[in-house]
Amino acid sequence: MSKILSKYDIHIQGLENKRYTYEFEGGDEFFEFFEQDIITKGHFKATVILDKNSTLMQLWFDIEGVVELTCDRCLEPFEEPVHVKEKYIYKFGDRHEELSDEIEMIPLNTATVNIAQHIYDFIGVSLPMKKLHPKFRNEADDEEDEFIYSTDKEEAEQEEEEVIDPRWAALLSLKNQKNKEN
Repeated sequence: MSKILSKYDIHIQGLENKRYTYEFEGGDEFFEFFEQDIITKGHFKATVILDKNSTLMQLWFDIEGVVELTCDRCLEPFEEPVHVKEKYIYKFGDRHEELSDEIEMIPLNTATVNIAQHIYDFIGVSLPMKKLHPKFRNEADDEEDEFIYSTDKEEAEQEEEEVIDPRWAALLSLKNQKNKEN
């Protein structure tokens, strides 16, 4: 593991069963390590509360910071504030296994856990799907999201009649006759 990520190690071997608080900080080098292009720059401070007992460890993450994103509309970089509160659980067992997105089993004799990936994932998931520069956020709904369609009713019925498959025309005429009788 790299020197950059080793800053996010928590040594758990020998910890008593009680609550601990850890502080972590990261910057551009943290995001560059993950080699992706969604987040390339930013900085954060993370407070992690670890509550250890004999069967599991619960970690509460409180992450605040700013990341640099690229606007989907104008392709300009902008800073997006981030504030994340998440929970993660390590259960002690006989093997290493990810049980769910929030729960991981680790061997009882594990000496350290590294939370860098968790911090990165929590920040990444908190980002908006549509990355808009703040100058576009106050606008009303995007024009491309609006769909306006209007037509004359007779014109629509005419088009509908033209589209009818000739095999179904006989059934349609029977239906129309029945409607006229009622």
